[in-house]
Amino acid sequence: MKMNILIKNTKALLNKDNDLKLDYADIYISGEDIIAVNEIPDGFTADKVIDGSGYLTIPGLINCHAHTYMSVFRNLADDLSFEDWLFGSISPREDRLTDDDAYWGAMLTCAEMIKTGTTCFMDMHMFKNMTAAAADKTGMRAVMTRGLVGSDRNDEGGIRRINDTLEEMKRWGNNSRFSFMLAPHAIYTCGDDYLRFCIEKAKEHGLNFHTHLSETVGEVENCRKAHNGMTPTEYLNDMGFFDVRTCAAHCVHLTENDKKILKDKNVSVIHNPKSNLKLGNGIAPVYDLDNMGVNVCMGTDSQASNNTNNLFSDMNFAALVHKIGNAQAVGAKDVLRFATINGAKALGLDTGSIEKGKKADIVMLDLDRPEFYPRNNLLSALAYSANGTEVDTVIINGQVVLENGRLTLADEEEIYAKAQAVMDRLG
Repeated sequence: MKMNILIKNTKALLNKDNDLKLDYADIYISGEDIIAVNEIPDGFTADKVIDGSGYLTIPGLINCHAHTYMSVFRNLADDLSFEDWLFGSISPREDRLTDDDAYWGAMLTCAEMIKTGTTCFMDMHMFKNMTAAAADKTGMRAVMTRGLVGSDRNDEGGIRRINDTLEEMKRWGNNSRFSFMLAPHAIYTCGDDYLRFCIEKAKEHGLNFHTHLSETVGEVENCRKAHNGMTPTEYLNDMGFFDVRTCAAHCVHLTENDKKILKDKNVSVIHNPKSNLKLGNGIAPVYDLDNMGVNVCMGTDSQASNNTNNLFSDMNFAALVHKIGNAQAVGAKDVLRFATINGAKALGLDTGSIEKGKKADIVMLDLDRPEFYPRNNLLSALAYSANGTEVDTVIINGQVVLENGRLTLADEEEIYAKAQAVMDRLG
């Protein structure tokens, strides 16, 4: 049912002349779309009026790299090396997860993201239909990408995983909030011939790529040894991987030539600052990349390595960690741009800003909180003071999915109980 919503007299984060600015606004929503800002549309009658005074209204945040099913592993394998974390603790438990476990893990992540202002996410998952079912239930916008692993084009498991993506597209393709990409997991889990097979399939079905790239020193060193001294970025570029539009997560260890390749090939780099440092992998050179014109966006990675899917936390961290030696590197506007406009560009979505013609993905934060006083600079407050708990109302695709801080489409207590039961069983 099409609904008209008016958000009246709110302080809003607006994109004006390609710059983020705060101003008072009346926001008119009809169905899925923002149809006007500060101009009353002809014949508009509101079915629901939201008094925006006392709120800071922003575009919904966009999380470009998540593994939603992994929320059940939160605070489980901390303070370990990357190899011990992944192969010693997480992978053995992943192997024991059921589809139902993955569903409730994804439900928990969707609940966390909505309640902290994220309206859209891109997921790299392992369980067909489970992320989609959770996003459908909670009302989230999502880009589904089934993680692909395989040795070559004849690898039965690798073929099955690609077919999982195609089957998900067929089942969920009519949902206007969903889109899809192919997700070759990484160069160390995909053989050369399998990657070339993925390129062929991406072009055949008109799909973009989502992958992990240059996350660890070991990944780069092993690639150089195996591929005539080439870095992972050079290796993928050499085979034509980036001829398919690509979103690359992490990109921590890059050479100057790598950066140039990513710029020239229009690769979107997904910055996961908390996960990268928690696993001891380092700090991605996003200040350089952004200045070069690379589209930098934000991701949380999973709760197993972050340990939240709260983009306010990652924005704050990103706005601080890059300032070592340069207090003007990566500021508040930068991280807000990464998490909104740039995220929408990376995922090919008509979201990321509050303006006429965009999808109505909107978040309202309660300003009557100590972290917002004194109100010297609310734009800076979004990056340096806000923590996500201020989120009161969330609208996705024109539907109110959070009101007065509570989910409207799903039972929060059931989600928490089911997620806890998963780990009680796995141990």
